[in-house]
Amino acid sequence: MPLTKSKGNMYPWVTHTHSHLAGKCPHECSYCYVQAMAERYPVMKERYGGPIRLIESELAVKYGSGKTIFIEHCNDLFAADVPDILIGRILAHCDEYPENTYVFQTKNPNRIIEYKYRLPQYKIIGTTIETNRWFESKAPCTDSRYINFRDLMREVQGQYFVTIEPIMDFDFSVLSAWMIYTRPSFVNIGADSKGSGLPEPSWEKVSALIEALKAAGIEIRQKSNLERLRN
Repeated sequence: MPLTKSKGNMYPWVTHTHSHLAGKCPHECSYCYVQAMAERYPVMKERYGGPIRLIESELAVKYGSGKTIFIEHCNDLFAADVPDILIGRILAHCDEYPENTYVFQTKNPNRIIEYKYRLPQYKIIGTTIETNRWFESKAPCTDSRYINFRDLMREVQGQYFVTIEPIMDFDFSVLSAWMIYTRPSFVNIGADSKGSGLPEPSWEKVSALIEALKAAGIEIRQKSNLERLRN
């Protein structure tokens, strides 16, 4: 069973993706592209509908070496509703192939601390912070993500990133301070590609945020879809 090569507009620095989990992500974000695809395609609905579960055959996928693999790109491995035993088995699969770099992105960064001694040696850990403002979601609120992510960075060695995508309208002084105080290795910034009707910031505000973070020495990895806000 082959490993999936990364494609599309996700992260150019990721070489491959792999998902062991089936079921609907517990966070149920309104802009989720996976659930949008599940509504259109029966095969996606079958895989990414219903309760969280492990697809046993995915544990047989051979990772080889020298890759950067985004684990659970269609779900959140560390969501509160994911059973510990599933997390443990997925991390054990990664351990079988230690000569790769593994990407873990979660909206529940506090839970990763519980697994700090079980994570692969080579890893890149990220969280999503779309805005500093409240919006309807079953994921932890963004201010708790910010606090817990800072705690995680102190607890676990590794490379860290924050994704501000899809970027929503925000308070410049707050969101810029969160990023500067956190000081991740890099920040991804992108816009809503799915027409989800989200409240979006002006290009002037986005540009000011980018320049402030660059001035603080933070690398910005800007998505091409952000250009829509310029127009």
